[in-house]
Amino acid sequence: MPHYLGIDVGTSAVKAILVDERQTAVAEADVPLHVSRPHDLWSEQDPDIWWEAVQAALDQLHTRSASALADVRGIGLSGQMHGAVLLDENDRPLRPAILWNDGRSFQEAQELGDKHPELSHAMGVIPMPGFTAPKLVWLARNEPEVFRAVRKVMLPKDYIRLKLTGEIMTEMSDAAGTWWLDEAKRDWSDLALAATGLGRDQMPRLVEGSQASGIVRADVAGRWGLRSDVVVAGGAGDAAAGAVGLGAIEDGSAFISLGTSGQLFVTTQDFSPAPEAVVHSFCHAVPGRWFQMAAMLNAASCLAWGAQLLKRDIGELLQETEAAYRKPSPLLFLPYLAGERTPHNDPYARGVFFGLSPQTQQTDFVQAILEGVAFSFADAKECLAQAGTPLTYAGMIGGGSRSVFWAKIFASVLDVPMLRYQGSDKGPAFGAARLARLAVTGESPETVCTPPDILETIEPQPQLVDLYRPRIEAFRNLYRALKPEFVRS
Repeated sequence: MPHYLGIDVGTSAVKAILVDERQTAVAEADVPLHVSRPHDLWSEQDPDIWWEAVQAALDQLHTRSASALADVRGIGLSGQMHGAVLLDENDRPLRPAILWNDGRSFQEAQELGDKHPELSHAMGVIPMPGFTAPKLVWLARNEPEVFRAVRKVMLPKDYIRLKLTGEIMTEMSDAAGTWWLDEAKRDWSDLALAATGLGRDQMPRLVEGSQASGIVRADVAGRWGLRSDVVVAGGAGDAAAGAVGLGAIEDGSAFISLGTSGQLFVTTQDFSPAPEAVVHSFCHAVPGRWFQMAAMLNAASCLAWGAQLLKRDIGELLQETEAAYRKPSPLLFLPYLAGERTPHNDPYARGVFFGLSPQTQQTDFVQAILEGVAFSFADAKECLAQAGTPLTYAGMIGGGSRSVFWAKIFASVLDVPMLRYQGSDKGPAFGAARLARLAVTGESPETVCTPPDILETIEPQPQLVDLYRPRIEAFRNLYRALKPEFVRS
């Protein structure tokens, strides 16, 4: 029976999933990763640790299901977006990759926007420090020898493609987040590249996410008992891969992703830029489709941070907090531990608890974290509405989607029904496996990328909707009041 392999190169882990032709997961693997933060605002990873983690994940899959691995016809890649992987003339990394949540190029991003305002429409969003292009401007100023040595600029998942196939390529949805792709033309923008001192020859070749990008090298195939003709698909950036896994490829399909970061994602049949709303309008991973997305730098990672701070198990904390829940928390939490993108574009923003008293309990902290993340998605919903895309419902994917309690908070904060899906925590790796199948079989995306079964629909509770409205406004006012302090920190 044919099988397909999806590999997701995340920030906190590499995840791999083997899927059969019935789209049933037969084996999974998860290898943790760590982020280096050598200076304030910096966030880096060595690209070779991604490859080491992928090898460890393949080892796990081989141990668990060698026969299924031997039947793999295609591999799809997903990964954290925006990271700058800089290669020399020998295709070796020149320095650690600068990641999506790195804020050091804030000034360079502002200057790009000021000098080239006409480009933001074509690039689908204003330049932000998380994107790849401002990172290269920062590199030219601060590490000029490295900049001069750059022969190719890659994205994180595409470094794994290089290791698997020897090809230097990327696909539309990941290229969309560089601020170098003309989103409507689905091609590199020579004007945007020139604005950052680069040329088309330094970019990977482009394919659609559902197209083949190469064949697995013989030595790689031999190590894990793979066939000699395994196709590697273009794949997708993690947000678009999550959409493919959820079947969100039709106009208006919407979902919330609660992973390390967070996204509010809506598929569109046309390119609909709205840079003034700090909304990302990017190419989707399947041909002829785009999406609008609000991107938040902090989501389920806030809950993990809180549990670590309290030295408690996340599951136990959620259970206790749900038992104690009666109404909105007396605390407000700004979840900007790593700065924020939508709607603030502010790498200096920081996390804040407001409203502490002698009566404050651990459950108050946890509830405030859950609500603070949901409030940031309320901001995202408003931004999408300003961009002409109202939200009428949303699915949930990612690790945070496993919490029914959190989904209930989201439903009442956003005042829309939340859909929980079967297998929604598989996320981008599953979407990558679907793209692998498309690249091998040539089937239509509509045939393969169907929505999973709905576990439940969680409706907003009118009483809580009314109680949350003033808390959302207080949340927004707190950020506005503290913004000058963030800038000085």
